[in-house]
Amino acid sequence: MMLLRLDRSMSSVTIPPPACMLRPLEVPLRYLFGPGPSNVPPRILAAGSRPIIGHLHPEMYEIMNDIKKGIQYAFQTENNMTIAMSGSGHAAMECAVFNTVEPGESVLIAINGIWGERVAEIAERMGANVHRMVKTPGRYFTNTEIEQAIKKHKPVLLFLAHGESSAGLCHPVDGIGDICRKHDCLFLVDTVASLGAAPIFMDKQNIDILYSGSQKALNAPPGTAPISFNDRACHKMFNRKTKPVSYLFDMTHLSNYWGCDGKPARVYHHTGPVSGFFALRESLAILAERGLEESWEKHKEVAAYLYRGLEDLGLKLFDLRLPSVTTIAIPEGYDWREMLTYIMKHHCIEMTGGLGPSIGMVMRIGLMGYNCEKTNADMALHALADALKNCKKSKA
Repeated sequence: MMLLRLDRSMSSVTIPPPACMLRPLEVPLRYLFGPGPSNVPPRILAAGSRPIIGHLHPEMYEIMNDIKKGIQYAFQTENNMTIAMSGSGHAAMECAVFNTVEPGESVLIAINGIWGERVAEIAERMGANVHRMVKTPGRYFTNTEIEQAIKKHKPVLLFLAHGESSAGLCHPVDGIGDICRKHDCLFLVDTVASLGAAPIFMDKQNIDILYSGSQKALNAPPGTAPISFNDRACHKMFNRKTKPVSYLFDMTHLSNYWGCDGKPARVYHHTGPVSGFFALRESLAILAERGLEESWEKHKEVAAYLYRGLEDLGLKLFDLRLPSVTTIAIPEGYDWREMLTYIMKHHCIEMTGGLGPSIGMVMRIGLMGYNCEKTNADMALHALADALKNCKKSKA
């Protein structure tokens, strides 16, 4: 009788298979010269296509252990509490705030682009008392300004974007961690757009929580996000009065899943992105083989080459530039959307406009990791020159 009922229910399909799903997948070839994701090199694509294994297999744990060591190298930290989130950089962003801040606690957010805005909203959603320091995109905060704000608001956490990709800004970090320690405040830093492209030293710069993403200078596909907590952050995180608002991002569970809590057995928490971890491990292996110093120097060299070419085209650049993402002021009289559409149509190159508060102010070019080559800079410059020549310029 049960089988009869099952057969009857299975025969009641009324929505036919969609025609689009009966066609083969087609993905165009694009040069991803925007702020991310970047083009993924064949070696990392091949790693991600390896046969799936179980997320709780001993071999998977070994791969996760390798990823942890790779992140420690990339971050320049010895922190034991170092993992990769199952998700994009936003997952690490939320994990950092959810685990170290409790409802009602004061947090201070440095906002000079979209990422500070996002962290402020995340902190408000979980009930924190959010204080904002705001500057226009491309401007930076002095250590004196930061210390004055910390004295005033007495936050448990200060957020700063090291790589503010919406404005192409690489923010100075030296000394800020010392100020935070002086005032018993945790220092949270976003390096999604800068890791592997610009120097960052988690331990030496007294950064308490650092996170990044897989899809920019690391060149892995989007979907995994390195994050690390030092002992100060762990003490705050594991001695809270309330549970974090997110179960998925609760570090009491994730620390066990990643073998960071010292317990002999890892207990099931969630199914990690196995193929994504394969690709992330390979990207970190490439970074280790190449060496951080060489990666930083290569990004600096190619960025300088791009800057010269942009200035030769008469384009205006911002100061304190990220070597991975370059922002240019929208050329006077041009429609930036028309220019970007023209470049995509005629050159198959992705460049982007601003993001958040920088929309309508800038266009952005990203040459990161695998894409960080002078030949790619030449392609970008040629495409921009062509757009400047062929796109309509207003008479105003």
